[in-house]
Amino acid sequence: MPFNDRVRRAAAIVLFSIVFAGCAATRSEIIAEIPPMHAASEFADDERLIGVDDPWEKFNLEMYRFNYDFDKYIYLPVVAGYEFITPVAVRKSVTNFFENVGEIRNMYNNAFQLKGKRSLITLGRFLTNTTIGIGGLFDPATSIGLKRQHEDFGQTLGCWGVGAGPYLVVPVLGPNTVRSTGGFAVDAGIRYAIISAPLENNVESGTFISYGVNAIEAVDARYKIAFRYFESGYPFEYYIVRYLYLKYSDFLLIK
Repeated sequence: MPFNDRVRRAAAIVLFSIVFAGCAATRSEIIAEIPPMHAASEFADDERLIGVDDPWEKFNLEMYRFNYDFDKYIYLPVVAGYEFITPVAVRKSVTNFFENVGEIRNMYNNAFQLKGKRSLITLGRFLTNTTIGIGGLFDPATSIGLKRQHEDFGQTLGCWGVGAGPYLVVPVLGPNTVRSTGGFAVDAGIRYAIISAPLENNVESGTFISYGVNAIEAVDARYKIAFRYFESGYPFEYYIVRYLYLKYSDFLLIK
């Protein structure tokens, strides 16, 4: 393989990892609210923590540790550099921009779930922020009462009656179930088809532009989350995170 091709492939692998890490951050929002230190005795016999469908626990524990290492040695240092070189106002605009792009996912998933009102609100947010908000850099839609309606295809599958399946810690992506992992794959495929593929096929150096934009989005996603692995103060953090994630997933289906 020519040297330039090897360099491009290596760069693509690194960026791929960073991009997927962004989704792990968004799935960890509920974890950020874990309170500090508790005694081990509080949880040793707690049926909520042990009565969970986790047949791949050994694998999941290994992946939890892998994600900790990835977070500590790759993801968080990149985020720290981003915070150091980027003014707060710019970071806010970056966040607004990517949340506006995410409205596309929210809109079609609301439609798939037959949530007409929420779909219209999402469409209104997207149009308002894309125009008045200058391409999504600002968020006037929230100011006028159009609240963001977060949806993904994992939630859509749940609304269609598909079971969550076993708990699964995905490398880089973090806490999931089989259903949410499949939903993520569908959302990623749709996003690639409607955004990344046209850019890569019709713009010079479009592939690297796409990788770069996705990498910035991943960094922004992690920047917004305060959670740090093994700093919650819980003696059985893996089990607490598992419990909270599954309860949060159930909550998303009834909201």
